[in-house]
Amino acid sequence: MIGDSWGQLRAVLEPLRGGAIAVSGGVDSITLSAFAHDFLGVDGVRMVHAISPAVPTAATARVRDHASRLGWILSEVDAGEFGDPRYRANPVNRCFYCKSSLYSTLRRICDGVIMSGTNTNDLGDYRPGLQAAKDNDVHHPYVDAGMDKAAVRALARDLDLDDISELPASPCLSSRVETGIAIQAQHLVLIDTIETWLRETLCAKTVRCRVRRQGMVIELDPTALAALTSDQRRSIADGAAARMPNHVAMDVDFAPYQRGSAFVGKQKMNKLNEP
Repeated sequence: MIGDSWGQLRAVLEPLRGGAIAVSGGVDSITLSAFAHDFLGVDGVRMVHAISPAVPTAATARVRDHASRLGWILSEVDAGEFGDPRYRANPVNRCFYCKSSLYSTLRRICDGVIMSGTNTNDLGDYRPGLQAAKDNDVHHPYVDAGMDKAAVRALARDLDLDDISELPASPCLSSRVETGIAIQAQHLVLIDTIETWLRETLCAKTVRCRVRRQGMVIELDPTALAALTSDQRRSIADGAAARMPNHVAMDVDFAPYQRGSAFVGKQKMNKLNEP
């Protein structure tokens, strides 16, 4: 049972009754959905999940599982971001076009307010999607309640969402493609396939499969990477190559995990585009 420690979040949610939460499948949006469902009731909030090649299959399965177990009203939509050539071009502000497609889709099917799982820690990052949220009048209940990531994880534990409370961050699969390389659905499916395989195979805290200009880079947390023998690296590289479609061929390399390493900022992009 949740005590009074989350009263501020309740106060934020009360006037948003009848709205919809964009639930991606991560700790923030699933926890917000569970809390809002408990507080507002089944008719007081609906959850909307976007189905896309950019969304990990595990995230979609997680959303469906919680919706079924907790009794949410869940809608699944195609946000249509792949229909926008600006998104597919993968510029520095790709997230703006992705979130613009998502929120405009939700606006067409939702009568009430739209909510996101953004928390106060997110405000310190470069997140073009926040501008898209502002343009579409999306509300951020955690931000309004002054909650950071640690508070969200604490709330998840209070809600007995033990499988969610320590869930590692897992941004959309398009974030694995280096800025300026066109987003292709086949690459995203391949990334998801290889990451799923490696998580099931390795004892690694973090796994990322990046598509870079020099080829595919598999990033693991430093401890897991250091534990790999040369034979294991060769086996993983061969396994990754075997999972590539016949018309896709990339060299496979390894690196320690670095958050956002596929993102190339404006200054570096200008240098890459110099003749």
